[in-house]
This record gives sequence, structure tokens and C-alpha cells, in this order.
Amino acid sequence: MLATLKSYLDSIKARDPAPRSRWEILLYPGVLAVGMHRVAHWLFEANLFFLARFVNHTARFLTAIDIHPGAKIGRNLFIDHGFTVIGETAEIGDNVTIYQCVTLGGTNPANGIAGKRHPTLEDGVILGSGAQVLGPITVGKRARVGANAVVTRDVPEGAVMVGIPAKPTLVDVTEYQKGFVPYGTPCSDVFDPATQKLELMKCEIETMQKRIAELMVERDAAREDREQRDRA
Repeated sequence: MLATLKSYLDSIKARDPAPRSRWEILLYPGVLAVGMHRVAHWLFEANLFFLARFVNHTARFLTAIDIHPGAKIGRNLFIDHGFTVIGETAEIGDNVTIYQCVTLGGTNPANGIAGKRHPTLEDGVILGSGAQVLGPITVGKRARVGANAVVTRDVPEGAVMVGIPAKPTLVDVTEYQKGFVPYGTPCSDVFDPATQKLELMKCEIETMQKRIAELMVERDAAREDREQRDRA
């Protein structure tokens, strides 16, 4: 039990440069919210719905994070700051990072039956601040959702989604191979959500410049081939 807790706290420290010790991480609202959710989910699975809801509302009051007792959460979930909502049928894999003001929201079932209506996040997903992931969709492993993006369709593994509605953006392979990128964004290691549009434009320009350079090289090579054939 103690080893599991230490592993969890270390996983958060690896993703957040702010804490100086494990003790400090224990004060994080996200850690308290996830811990209380474990209790609420156990009560929910035992059909003790009132008690599960009581724990859930207590956690929301203390942390400003609302995780429905029915949500299924894997290992090492890191909710950075608060004001996050996770719906009843949401499923979250291992080592997922969620920043502030994120919603894993549901859709209104037309038949009135409460089936799977919230998202599934696979291992290693990063959701930037203000992201809204809605409906019974799947966000693939290591996918990143940028700040304030609205996702309503399945996200492929390793994709980076930005915009409203969210669309994939090109990411260099060296960026994809990084173990963790703060805020789920592809452009810089140190990222300020207030400058998201500028960072994304910079990233797109750099990608276009690389592509133009490649096309120019291809054009020059083709021109040399034609000249060589003409001389022959």
C-alpha cells in the first residue's frame, strides 16, 4: 500500500516541476479527489449509492473536482488543479494527465437508457486546460488534446487535437516520441495556455517551412536529372 502511494506520488512529481517533496503533493486537490473517488467507487460497486454520492459530494466540496462514483479510473491519474468534471460512464486508463477546467461529458441517450455515454481515455493521454471531451468516444493512447479544444469524435493513438471542433495537427516524430509534454501541446517544452494560438501558428509555420524545403530539394533533384538526360 505504501509502495503504491509512493509510486503514485513519484509519477506526479515526474509530470509537475512545482513540488519539492512527496508531502507537498499529498496536499494537491487532485490527489485528494482521486483518493476519495476510490472509496466512492468501491461503495458504488457495492450498490451503496447514497454513501457513494455522499463521498463524491464531500470530495467536490473540498477540491472543486467532481468525479462520479461510477467512473472507472486506472493507475496514476494526475488532475492538476481543480474544476474538473468526470461523468458516470467515463473510463480512464493509466498515467493520464488532466489539467484544470476539463470536462469528460456525456450525451443525452435518445432511448432514455443510461448506457455508455461518456469518453474513454486510454493510457498516457494528456488533456489541456479547458478541454471538453464529449460523448462515448475513445481517445487513443498517448494522444494529446490542446487547451480549450472540444472533442466529439474518436481520437487516434498519438494524435494531437486542437480547435473547436478539435482536429488533428501535424507533429514531428521527435515530438511524438517524447515521454511527456506539458499541457498536451506539441510546440514547446515550456507552454503558456494564454499563448496557445501563437504557439500553434508557430508550429504550423515551422512544419510548412520544412515541407517547402523538402519540395525545393525534390525540384532541384528533378531538374538535374532532366539536364543529365538532355546532355546524354
